[in-house]
Amino acid sequence: MTLSERFFNSNKSTAELTKIASQIRRDIVRMVHAQQSGHPGGSLGCADFLTALYFKVMKIDTNFSMDGINEDLFFLSNGHISPVFYSVLARSGYFDVKELASFRKINSRLQGHPTTHENLPGIRIASGSLGQGLSVAIGAALTKKYNKDNRTIYSLHGDGELQEGQIWEAVMFAAHNKVDNLIATVDVNGQQIDGPLSKVLSLDSLEDKFKAFHWTVLHMDGHDMENIVATLDKAKSLTGQGKPICILMKTEMGKGVDFMETGHEWHGIAPNDAQLENALGQLEMTLGDF
Repeated sequence: MTLSERFFNSNKSTAELTKIASQIRRDIVRMVHAQQSGHPGGSLGCADFLTALYFKVMKIDTNFSMDGINEDLFFLSNGHISPVFYSVLARSGYFDVKELASFRKINSRLQGHPTTHENLPGIRIASGSLGQGLSVAIGAALTKKYNKDNRTIYSLHGDGELQEGQIWEAVMFAAHNKVDNLIATVDVNGQQIDGPLSKVLSLDSLEDKFKAFHWTVLHMDGHDMENIVATLDKAKSLTGQGKPICILMKTEMGKGVDFMETGHEWHGIAPNDAQLENALGQLEMTLGDF
């Protein structure tokens, strides 16, 4: 698929995007169940956002090249939610959907945390260690500027990840250097592996923090497809104005599967056979299972 052909996806309605997100959620629970390992909670919570990004908002070329010239680029910083990322990449045409069945298997390209050395199309950063993705995204954004490439850089971060100090060094750097072709989204679900952020290490007001570093801050409902598309469009309209942009995206961990919408417990555990059957009964199959 060429970049010009990729514009076809920009015509998808919110109803179509919602159906795609449902299939992606099915992929997530099936992948994690099959290997009895992985991170379903945050993956389910970010399914709507990544669906909108790849199937509506970004201009990409699935004939993958690492340089991504004249393309929008996305960097997943919280790499443990790889199930949703792999599903979105496969469903948008980067590689065969059947390869999702190899998730976390020995010698698979779909390891638990994405890595570039596996040569999986769509992967531009190894993102196992939290806190590094914003720095990489800023580097890519500056490269776009130096090359007079007017496309946009997107990144995604967990709210718990913002407890990493490197994030705030990058936040300061981006504002000081007017990296205004960058849209960083924070998944604000209030949970991390050991419990609620409010108990582990509170972040207080993220809006105040980012504004103090001179970022433009927007808010978004991560489960309202219309709001997601509208907010991303607004963020794009604010690029080129001298300030990096942060979207604070409110989500629910485990969204779409009622028994996973219970807090931090489903951060990193896999459903058993009965739980998988229950989950699939709640998620419409719209594109066919792999």
